[in-house]
Amino acid sequence: MRPMLWSQVILSLLLPAGAWAATDVPSMIERYCAKCHNTTDWAGSLDLTSLDPAHVDADAESWEKVVRKLRAGMMPPPGKERPPRADADAMAAILETRLDAQAGKEVAVEPTPAPVLHRLNRTEYGNAVRDLFGMPIDVSGLLPPDDASEGFDNVASGLGISPALVQGYTSAAMKLSRAAVGDMTASETLAIYQAPEKLAQDQHLEGLPLGSRGGLRITHDFPLDAEYHFSVRNKFAFTVALLINPRVNPNAHFAVDIALDGQRVEVQDPRDFRLRVTAGPHVLTATLFETLRPTGVNDIYSVYKSGAGIDRVEIAGPFNATGVGNTASRQRIFSCYPQSKTEERGCAERILVEIASRAFRAPQRPENLGDILRFYERGHDEGGFEAGIQQGLSRILIDPRFLFRFEVEPRDAAPGVPFSISDVELASRLSFFLWSSIPDSQLIDLAVKNDLHRPEVLAAQVRRMLADPRAYALVENFAGQWLHLRELETVTPEVDGFDENLRAAFIEETRALVDWVRTQDRPVTELLSADYTFLNERLATHYGIAGVRGSYFRKVKLPAGSHRNGVLGHGSILTITSTASRTSPVIRGSWILENLLSAPVPAPPPGVETNIDGDGTQVITTSVRERLEAHRQNPSCASCHNVFDPVGFALENFNPIGAWRERDGNSAIDATGTLTDGTKIDGPESLTAALMSHSELFVTNVVEKMMTYALGRAVDYRDMPAVRAIVRQAQREDLRFSSLVMGVVQSEPFKHRTKAPQGGSLTARE
Repeated sequence: MRPMLWSQVILSLLLPAGAWAATDVPSMIERYCAKCHNTTDWAGSLDLTSLDPAHVDADAESWEKVVRKLRAGMMPPPGKERPPRADADAMAAILETRLDAQAGKEVAVEPTPAPVLHRLNRTEYGNAVRDLFGMPIDVSGLLPPDDASEGFDNVASGLGISPALVQGYTSAAMKLSRAAVGDMTASETLAIYQAPEKLAQDQHLEGLPLGSRGGLRITHDFPLDAEYHFSVRNKFAFTVALLINPRVNPNAHFAVDIALDGQRVEVQDPRDFRLRVTAGPHVLTATLFETLRPTGVNDIYSVYKSGAGIDRVEIAGPFNATGVGNTASRQRIFSCYPQSKTEERGCAERILVEIASRAFRAPQRPENLGDILRFYERGHDEGGFEAGIQQGLSRILIDPRFLFRFEVEPRDAAPGVPFSISDVELASRLSFFLWSSIPDSQLIDLAVKNDLHRPEVLAAQVRRMLADPRAYALVENFAGQWLHLRELETVTPEVDGFDENLRAAFIEETRALVDWVRTQDRPVTELLSADYTFLNERLATHYGIAGVRGSYFRKVKLPAGSHRNGVLGHGSILTITSTASRTSPVIRGSWILENLLSAPVPAPPPGVETNIDGDGTQVITTSVRERLEAHRQNPSCASCHNVFDPVGFALENFNPIGAWRERDGNSAIDATGTLTDGTKIDGPESLTAALMSHSELFVTNVVEKMMTYALGRAVDYRDMPAVRAIVRQAQREDLRFSSLVMGVVQSEPFKHRTKAPQGGSLTARE
């Protein structure tokens, strides 16, 4: 008999009495698994009878699949003989221990070499330009959206390149460089800012002046010191009577009020007026203010109907320009300015070297910038010093060293053998992970000194960067994609009560919760269990929560019986997991399994009918649950539906836009069900309790998602020992948000890469 490993001794002390004997892995496989996973049936394309559980390194990929199914309670499947949950967990723990212990025998620290080309996505490009020039920009009109891979749009395999995209980069570079420097030859343009069609403006909107009702708040980048023409257009809903809204004073009228950067602007006619504005970004608000109604007043700008508001704002110009202004971008670009012709070349080199060093995320010298300086010379010959700088900047913005994230392979690196990335490359990985942007000077300085890789320095930088406002990118880009919040921006529910105000509130609530967990360094499990949320009056009314007045969001302790703990009670999640007109337990259950537990369910077999609504007549007489139960009579459907339907049924009291209900049509809601591990549930509270009872599944899922996002590549079975190590360390630190981030940054996959296949290497030019 072989002696027990120390890890097995520890497990034997931790497992419940009797569990060790029950978790003799070969015996458990023979009893519970081999009937399906054998050479004949080959269920799930897996034969466990030919694998040796004592030497899991021989087929780590298969054993990681077994661990994942055991941990999620999805193996053996419902209807088959199943071990007690404690025994299944014990078996999974034994396999994990062996996988982790034998992981060191693996040659590579990542499943495949990192992609040779890793392009900046559209968001990263815009943030990089923002941080280079100090000017906020919206690149959505300049570049197309990026395809997502593995759930994120910063994964290299989904970031292709095409002639059309190259043309887009070229056009964007010219426009952005002119805007950054200032161009006195800029032609007149018209910018139109349109209010969403279903935006209700009968109350105060957050971000607008106190006392106002409805309106628009826009940030417009004015290209020059010049005059600009403004047009403000109202919209009215004459079919809605004024008195239908008891908070509107029938003896008042509403006048349009204009403010620039918070200062009220006196204009004779708010419909059309001109203002002289300095170059650079300015905030314009156009709102309606309540005043006493003079006798006989009856024009469209003074009679306010419920449902009225600001429809759009148009800005045309520039006219009668007087200069390029003293913008933040010019201050950042022109670190020197020549006083004579003889000083121009030296000053240009200094400017372009400084900006190229920031843009390329590594120190540069004039001899590295041959093409860029030639662009400067051409621009200088055509229009002088500033024209030359503008041309040089445009060349920087289309340089591969800016558009792509290069990591140089050592000449002596062997294929499949891991090597440490340089400190400069580590700085870039870190900044794109936490900020979705380029490194700042502090990161680059530490990297150049070769200090960044030191554990204490790296940890200090992570803490500094998490405290920086740019780390909100983790909320917008990481959580926004992981939790599918971006999808909420485009869905169109066909349900009474949904409008643009509710859409915006849904998004803000979930973002605010994630940001609270991030900024307060709370346990990530609070995303599931939080007994608080963030509400304004509109959202509180939708949820039936009293005592919240006003348009601003604030942290609110959830009242007993609200059913709203964690993200599963958020209207955002409940809406994106519904169809346009009804709830979908299938979508909700599958979404939870895949996005919160990393336990995706297979797609329906070919030829299986998935429409449970039929010709539509059943919708009138039966509930969603009744139609799904009829659908599950087909055995080929039941095997999967028995996995995700009970999870979705637990949320059936929430309607398609997350409002609480007791009935689905003529039927009382039945939220009961049995999870695959045998746990009984009867609503959102019990579902959350079931998820929290195995919270390590959720935390492991968060780490996997975070690592995918941080590395910009798929995470596979060879990363799982590193994932589990991060989870174990985070558990020692109360699962605080920063502990997960720190674990990812300090992991071997984050600090290493493997050599690309022969002939696949690509290094930065010049």
